Amino acid sequence: MTVFARRSLLFLLIVPLLATALIKPSLASDTRMGWEHLAAPRTFAIMRHAIAPGTGDPDEFRIGDCSTQRNLDERGRAQARRIGAAVRRAGVEVDRILSSQWCRCLETAELLGLGTTEELASLNSFFADRSTGAEQTEGLRAFLGALPDDERVVLVTHQVNITALTGVYPASGEVILFRIEDDGTATVLERIRTES
Repeated sequence: MTVFARRSLLFLLIVPLLATALIKPSLASDTRMGWEHLAAPRTFAIMRHAIAPGTGDPDEFRIGDCSTQRNLDERGRAQARRIGAAVRRAGVEVDRILSSQWCRCLETAELLGLGTTEELASLNSFFADRSTGAEQTEGLRAFLGALPDDERVVLVTHQVNITALTGVYPASGEVILFRIEDDGTATVLERIRTES
């Protein structure tokens, strides 16, 4: 084997290992790791709804009518249940579950089995109308900033809302634990993914 061939083989073996080592620290598994952040003051868990095949919503979309919306499939329902089970295994007590009014978010929140779900309009998707994004995000920041420091809150919403608030582009069912700073900005502490 030539020197070039040996180096090429070594490169092919080492690069995937390095990539794995670089990627893994930012993503916790759905175990205990990461959930402990929720006990800290002004810290929240925001979650993208579980798997709902497709993108956006049909043109005839109406809040309150799930037949007009993109909804969870069976994989999404199972994923939501697994996430709730992971939270319980971690021993985390949740005070409030807040959700977008979209059916896929409400169903995700209910299937978590962590408490009664409350609807919060500032968590509604602005995917179809980006002009409302900045106002909704600022409304959500203000709402979270006004909550008691020790209240443990899980938010269930959409990719666009999470990205606007945290800068993270989440996978379906991904949970981002973040802190609201005194200036209203969000600091990401942990990302937790549950396999589909």
